[in-house]
Amino acid sequence: MWKRIPLYVKILLGMTAGILLGFIACALHFEGFVSDWVKPWGTIFIRLLKFVAVPLVFISLIKGIGGLKDISRLSHMGFRTIAIYIGTTVMAITVGLLLVNLIHPGKVFPREKAEEYRGRYEQTVDEKKKAAEEIKDAGPLAFLVDMVPENLIQAGSDNTKMLQIIFVALLFGIAMVAVGGEKMKVLMSALDAADTVILKIIDYIMEFAPLGVLGLMASLVVDSAGNGEIFAALGMYAFTVAFSLFLLIFLFYPALLRLFTSVKIKQFFRAMSPVQLLAFSTSSSAATLPLTLERTEQELKISNEVVSFVLPVGVTINMDGTSCYQAVATVFIAQVMGLELTLSQMLLIIFMTTLSSIGTPGIPGGSIVMFVMVLSSVGIPVEGLALILGMDRPLDMLRTVVNVTGDATVACMVEEGEKNRKGKGRLRGTDS
Repeated sequence: MWKRIPLYVKILLGMTAGILLGFIACALHFEGFVSDWVKPWGTIFIRLLKFVAVPLVFISLIKGIGGLKDISRLSHMGFRTIAIYIGTTVMAITVGLLLVNLIHPGKVFPREKAEEYRGRYEQTVDEKKKAAEEIKDAGPLAFLVDMVPENLIQAGSDNTKMLQIIFVALLFGIAMVAVGGEKMKVLMSALDAADTVILKIIDYIMEFAPLGVLGLMASLVVDSAGNGEIFAALGMYAFTVAFSLFLLIFLFYPALLRLFTSVKIKQFFRAMSPVQLLAFSTSSSAATLPLTLERTEQELKISNEVVSFVLPVGVTINMDGTSCYQAVATVFIAQVMGLELTLSQMLLIIFMTTLSSIGTPGIPGGSIVMFVMVLSSVGIPVEGLALILGMDRPLDMLRTVVNVTGDATVACMVEEGEKNRKGKGRLRGTDS
């Protein structure tokens, strides 16, 4: 009976049970039980997903590139992928800026509350500020330096070093195409076998998903207990962010699918619903990547070479939800502090948020450090970060859903572009 239930329904049941358990624990004052006996299952689930993410990305990317007969195809696909990702990010930021300036959530925020939150989160703000200063002091080409690992094993043991894994996989795959021959066929066969084993491991992990999600949601509710006043005070801000993100999910991405792909919107959301639920539960696009790869290839019928390249790159540089959230949060903090932002500052927000999204790690809370840099660039006191930290976790869950939905949408668009390019190539071959 349980095996016949679709994965997304199982995850939804686990999520619902976790929320109910969390509220019951708060009502009956046995929060310690949830922290000691329920939360660890969520932690184990996250660790399993992170454990499989690096080998999956590494092998899938090498396979995708190694399977290309012509290395020029990689440059075509890479340029198209990055161009679309940047375009969707700029659009997401614009949506957020428009809504936050229309709704003005910061205007109704009590000034005494702002002072209270600055004191409450002072230590956390200082830590994030210090981390942002380290990134800023590293220099303009620091991101290029960070792309090249000193040690592959060390990079592979850290999920935040995904860009380094992608760099090594690209280098390895390109070398495979350049070498060619029978030896490379043997290596490709070995990679296929390893990929099959990893996908089987993912199947095992996803059987554990309902229990893992239950643990994550129950602990989230318990950890948020006593902060009801924060949620109430920031309700308008949360509504603005959520409304912006929902517009991206249910209006912007479907429009892209309808205009630029042959994928039916209903089919897309049916395929992506388990991914979106998992993204919501884990707040990690990197942890969700294994399932995203599986669903886009098997359910949306996107070629392996496209998903193996586009999706891992998306986890690193495509953060539409995060960018939209940062745009709303920046203006919200400015409104609370009584700062009027000019048009040039708004344009600077778009530019800086786009840049910061490229370097945002696909892990829970990874956007906060990068957000400090956005605030500093516009001249908004970094202490304003304290105003939104209380709401960061639940909104992080929702913006991760946007991130993974955007990745899959771009994969569909790149797949369509590759099909059209192949078709034109065949026509040119026939004419000659």
